[in-house]
Amino acid sequence: MEMASKIACLVVLCMVVVALAPHAEALSCGQVTSGLAPCLPYLQGRGPLGGCCGGVKGLLGAAKTPADRKTACTCLKSAASAIKGIDVGKAAGIPRVCGVNIPYKISPSTDCSKVQ
Repeated sequence: MEMASKIACLVVLCMVVVALAPHAEALSCGQVTSGLAPCLPYLQGRGPLGGCCGGVKGLLGAAKTPADRKTACTCLKSAASAIKGIDVGKAAGIPRVCGVNIPYKISPSTDCSKVQ
């Protein structure tokens, strides 16, 4: 269940990360998962937002290249499909709640191949 929550958070962050500028180091799925792990209780309706926004903002800062953003998106989608009980509406609202603006909708149906 913990892994599923991490995956769901990753999906949300992937969408947020796509809006960032280039960066020198490659982003890994492990970084995406650990960065979004604090979002799981909130996304599953089991707890407050907590450290979710800090994780989202950290991932945004780390995913600066198109390749990093695509990686984050793919990792998040994989995690979201493996984690049960994710509230898709809450996931879509994370950017607003955390004060981050992104030019696309956060959704499990987002096509990661089109992420810039």
